[in-house]
Amino acid sequence: MSWDWELILWVWALVSVMSLVGLCLYQLITLSDLEFDYINPFDSSARINAVVIPEFLLQALLCASFLLTWHWFSFLLALPVTCYHLNLYLKRRHLVDVTEIFRSLNSEKKYRIIKLALYVTLFVIVIYRLVLTAVTLLMDDEDVNFINSGTL
Repeated sequence: MSWDWELILWVWALVSVMSLVGLCLYQLITLSDLEFDYINPFDSSARINAVVIPEFLLQALLCASFLLTWHWFSFLLALPVTCYHLNLYLKRRHLVDVTEIFRSLNSEKKYRIIKLALYVTLFVIVIYRLVLTAVTLLMDDEDVNFINSGTL
């Protein structure tokens, strides 16, 4: 893989992970607003359900891009959430039910907090790989040979 394509991959991953973190935070804030009675169950369900499918698709695309570019560690880190999303979708449990939202409020919040922790971990890894790829691209061959020689 060319370094230019590698840089494009990590920029795409950065934008995707930032979007996933934003969507997850939006859902958590909506659930917290419902818990503190700032919005009604219908509005909170509608807000969360509007972003569920885009989040699932973005997560699947990110996971597939890691697989197709042979970035195994990132792929294996993103795979469990993608499989869980697929499982929820196939069982038709991916949308929040208006009548059951108060009963499942704590479990929904815990689920999203765990996803947020995974997304933040992925965000740190993507930032690191983006910076590493950009620095490697900007260095000339003499600097690369100096680093590869083990004297650094």
